[in-house]
Amino acid sequence: MKRLPAILTVLVVLVVFVVILGPFYIIQEGEQAVVIRFGEIVDTTQEAGLHYKTPVVDQVVKYSNKLLSWDGAPRRMPTAENQFIWVDTTARWRIADPELFYRSVTTMERAYSRLDDIIESSVRTVISANQLEEAVRDTNVINEIDRSQPLPTEAEADQQDERLQEIASLLTVVENQSEIENGRQTLSNEMVTRATATAEELGLELRDIVIRQIRYSDDLTESVYDRMVSERRQIAQAYRSYGQGRKQELIGQMENERRSILSGAYERAETIRGEADAQAARIYSDAYRQDADFFSFWRAIESYRRTMPEFRKTLSTDMQYFNYLYSEDG
Repeated sequence: MKRLPAILTVLVVLVVFVVILGPFYIIQEGEQAVVIRFGEIVDTTQEAGLHYKTPVVDQVVKYSNKLLSWDGAPRRMPTAENQFIWVDTTARWRIADPELFYRSVTTMERAYSRLDDIIESSVRTVISANQLEEAVRDTNVINEIDRSQPLPTEAEADQQDERLQEIASLLTVVENQSEIENGRQTLSNEMVTRATATAEELGLELRDIVIRQIRYSDDLTESVYDRMVSERRQIAQAYRSYGQGRKQELIGQMENERRSILSGAYERAETIRGEADAQAARIYSDAYRQDADFFSFWRAIESYRRTMPEFRKTLSTDMQYFNYLYSEDG
């Protein structure tokens, strides 16, 4: 009986000593761990909770079990038509096999470094094998947009002026984009497929690769702007040419209408003038028949009123024209 307290004391000391050495470790939600003993992996766990390890000799290496993000730096890459663009990508990944992950890369820093190489190589391979439009666009919906044009469509222009046909064809070339076969999403899936095989060898699961941004390189940007400016100038010149042609046509029509109106007005005026002259002659004739002497006198006086103010010099009035100046009987 006297030995019992001593035994209990020894047991308590042993328990305290074991607890101090740390035989247990805790895995939080969203974590996973690899247990290392003398450089060899003896256990892995992905379940949250309290777990046992051999004190002193076992070492626990914890990794995240969550979905992680990878953000790459923008890279300058060529497309299939040898046009250089800057591609900025991002990806989501997780550690699927902690044991294989520990054996291949061990640390998160090395994992990100390997992902840089794997994803960049996959992105470069896919981008260089496809046209620029395939990486920029995801659908052909841009060609389905209803664009209201101030001019007829190319089909309608076939029945009209050749200049309209030219403008309609230019608009069709500029507005209609080339059809894509794959698109950005398909390219992203292909990048994931290419990178997955290598990532799995490292114990990684690559969920997706997303092309976050694409921008032209400086030399390509200048050439694209120059092409856009050239296309718009060509269309503007076609509009101007069409406008000038329509202007001349309208001016010609207006001039023809003006001449037609003036001709009709002149004809009408001459008709009225002829009728008026005939009526005046008839009135004069009637008046002359009523009093021939008065009529001669009145006509002479009217003639004097019109002609005399214009005379600058009169050398003689001894002529029949001036008879009524001396006598009302002429």
